[in-house]
Amino acid sequence: MSHIGLVAVVVHDYDKALAFYTEALGFELREDTDQGGGKRWVVVAPPGSTETAILLAKADGPRQRDRVGDQTGGRVGLFLTTDDFARDHARMLKAGVEFEEEPRHEPYGTVAVFRDLYGNRWDMIEPVTGTA
Repeated sequence: MSHIGLVAVVVHDYDKALAFYTEALGFELREDTDQGGGKRWVVVAPPGSTETAILLAKADGPRQRDRVGDQTGGRVGLFLTTDDFARDHARMLKAGVEFEEEPRHEPYGTVAVFRDLYGNRWDMIEPVTGTA
């Protein structure tokens, strides 16, 4: 095994989630395939990434709908690495991304927690050189 290919994020609406991930976060749409019956295979990823991407999976039924925005029980569960924290932080703020805190400097890098469209918590991190 060489890498994790996809991570599913459960969403309420494909188009709203797709707009947030591509417009606010700046991800690229990699695939959007109709699977019939209202289901789609929607994959997004940061520009230039070659391994892990996100599958935007529409909630199916009450149990999944209850998990939208809280897939990890309130803890940060997704980590977005950047090579220029200040650039991406400023762009995301301008696009309306909700950050929970001001950027902070840790021994491992510059980091701040933000929430996606549904409330899932993410860390955006610019690692100290040599720690990524």
